[in-house]
Amino acid sequence: MKGRLGGGSVPPTFDQVKRIGKSIIPESGSERRSVRIEEVARIAGVAPITVSRALRQPGRVSEEKRLKIQQAVEATGYASNPHARALRSGRSNIVAAFVSNIVSQQFGLAVQSCAEVLEPHGFQLMIGQTSYSYARETSMIQSLMALRPAAVLFTGVVELEENRSFLRELGVPVVETWAFPPDPIDMLVGFSNTDGGRMVAQHFAAQRYRRVAFIGRSGGRGQLRLGGFRDGARSSGLELVAELSLDTVSGLSDGQQALNQLLNDYEKIDAVFCANDLIATGALLEASRRGLNMPSDIAIAGFGDSDLAAEIPPGLTTIRINCRLIGRRAGEKLLARLNGATDGSSSETVALEIVKRGST
Repeated sequence: MKGRLGGGSVPPTFDQVKRIGKSIIPESGSERRSVRIEEVARIAGVAPITVSRALRQPGRVSEEKRLKIQQAVEATGYASNPHARALRSGRSNIVAAFVSNIVSQQFGLAVQSCAEVLEPHGFQLMIGQTSYSYARETSMIQSLMALRPAAVLFTGVVELEENRSFLRELGVPVVETWAFPPDPIDMLVGFSNTDGGRMVAQHFAAQRYRRVAFIGRSGGRGQLRLGGFRDGARSSGLELVAELSLDTVSGLSDGQQALNQLLNDYEKIDAVFCANDLIATGALLEASRRGLNMPSDIAIAGFGDSDLAAEIPPGLTTIRINCRLIGRRAGEKLLARLNGATDGSSSETVALEIVKRGST
């Protein structure tokens, strides 16, 4: 089941999130490959979370589904991880929240709103920062075995297949956010980054800019927003002059250096789409340092609608996300599942809005 929050009749576009490291180990001779919970679920015709629930709390699963799962377990020889079984033996009051960037205002608002839902019911959020690093994400996810959380929240979506499988094996509610893939691990409250990028291109076209450029991270949501921006530029007749990808984004200097490189390497650029407000704010500062007038000399748009971007003259045009709504709905979904609700695997999206300010 999928729903949309915040209005709008046009269904959002799925984000084609990259999946990394999925491997299938074939059977060879007398060797037998390891059976994952996903295969048991596929054979039984149920979701992986239903298999996990049937193994640890059979009373919460119908007799018909339990029988199918038992038959699938026997057919595959599946044996759940003994450490995972130990993990499920008790109920924790800790919800592990994995934040991409702990200084992000948007992520902070979402986590705070999630906590406001969960804390009155005795749950506490424990926050860790992944820093957009696969290695850090993997290490922190593996630490969940010892932490024994009641549930897990991500300000993003998990791309590594091994981590996705590990989280399903935990058998606890998981909510991903900040994107709209068709295949979330469990539950999702997000938005279409693809649509957001397309909206910026359409805005540039409406303002009669023609030669445009993009600055963003080389992976994750940056590339999803670039994909939408490309599509929007193509359909609106814009010339996409340059695409500048950054391996990491940690401060305003990244945006300053990126805009400086664009202006040095390319002829007249009318407008630049920065995949987040941190990059865009740095670009605003660099444009001001060069004595450029915005938007007559160059237009700049961001993504996120941070308070800082709104205050720095001339004000940043950006895509607004209702971060508090994302956090609140994530908290409500987790709480419902923690209280025994079985229908909690739906995806929801929040509407995006372009906020026009002086930079365009």
